[in-house]
Amino acid sequence: MYKFIINDKLKPGLYCVSTPIGNLGDITFRALYILEKSDIILSEDTRVSSKLLTKFEIKNKLLSNHKFNEKRNVKQILDLLKNNKIVSIISDAGTPAISDPGRILINECVKNNIEVFPIPGASAATSAISASGFSDKFFFCGFLPEKKSDLKILFQEISILNHSIVFFISPKKIKKISDQIQKYFGDRDILITREMTKMHEEYIRDKVKNLSNIEISEKGEMTVVISESANSQNRLHVIEESVKKKVVKLLKKMSIKDVASTINKENNISKKVIYDFCLKKKNEVK
Repeated sequence: MYKFIINDKLKPGLYCVSTPIGNLGDITFRALYILEKSDIILSEDTRVSSKLLTKFEIKNKLLSNHKFNEKRNVKQILDLLKNNKIVSIISDAGTPAISDPGRILINECVKNNIEVFPIPGASAATSAISASGFSDKFFFCGFLPEKKSDLKILFQEISILNHSIVFFISPKKIKKISDQIQKYFGDRDILITREMTKMHEEYIRDKVKNLSNIEISEKGEMTVVISESANSQNRLHVIEESVKKKVVKLLKKMSIKDVASTINKENNISKKVIYDFCLKKKNEVK
């Protein structure tokens, strides 16, 4: 059916085609059309991709393109693209170049003025966010670092953000680092998604502080979403008395804009809230 609703004219270039994260029914008409018209399809794992293509009777040539051979493939692929071929890149699941191979080739295409076209579709990160009920302002970590020292640095950096936090992790690993997650995000809520869109999909909602006690199956893939900080959210809108006194002192020697910026950096309070308070104090003086 998709052949009758898609424009038949395709420009030469690299097409980043999103594929289902589980349920094959989530493939888009446009994705199927692009894959069928491609001269070559770059695949993270040809065994996984061949199942998808066979399902939809697409017989294009697959070329293995994973993190171990991505650099070696670049010249060959660029030669094809420079000869006006249509090349698609897909990952095992979801959107290419997001915690998957693709970034190296895309950057080389940009350097060589070769057009890169996104073909939107499934993404585990946005799917999990949409079902979380948490803030849609989120920080995406991809797969967490393996080294404890790197993980500590990452958690220190992102724990101060008043955003949702999204990352990929295996069921076994989340149990190993649950104490670290609780240490840095203990005041937040958590959504653990396992096997999203698949037959045995599971969604676990709880408090981060209870993470160590949550029973999680060791099978399947997980995307985890940690909510924005409730404490930070409150601090953004409340000015304590000690801070109010400092604001009054600063207003005697600084502009309202500079005061708002200074207090915001020191206390993580919304600039708008500080600005409105400054205006109120200025009007009281008048």
